Amino acid sequence: MLSESSYMTALYSYTGAALLIMLYLGWWLSRHFGAGLVALAVLLAGALLLTPAYPREGVETFAPALLVAVMQYVTEGQEGAMHALRPLGFTSAVAVVLAFLLRIIFFRHPRKPRRKPKGKAGPKAGAKSEAGTKARTAANRTKGASRPSPAAQAAWSPPPKPHARS
Repeated sequence: MLSESSYMTALYSYTGAALLIMLYLGWWLSRHFGAGLVALAVLLAGALLLTPAYPREGVETFAPALLVAVMQYVTEGQEGAMHALRPLGFTSAVAVVLAFLLRIIFFRHPRKPRRKPKGKAGPKAGAKSEAGTKARTAANRTKGASRPSPAAQAAWSPPPKPHARS
């Protein structure tokens, strides 16, 4: 049996390693999946890694329930592992419910703003008129560029064409 200080050291080391695994899992999954699915995976990993259980009856120290369940299942069968599987099932269910609530409350996709239809006097909502399209394209062409005044445009004449030699 471990002394109290070595038991606490092992417990802190295991907890720290489990938290680092959860952080890495969250970072890795967030690059490929949405926030709701990442929250579900990280919370389930935390539930499986951090749930404590007694290794056997009469022992006052805890061990990770997943390890206890695997060892008890291998040595004593399913009946021996049930005392560790119950807390694992409970914490996993809590993790799923918490991930669902996080998805519903915080990780919703923002709704797209609805377009306001134009009044009855104007064209139908979403319809593009030819004059409006021309005005938009002219405005886009001249963004950031200054146009000459109409007087300057009238005074300007194109350069003469070169004469063809015969």
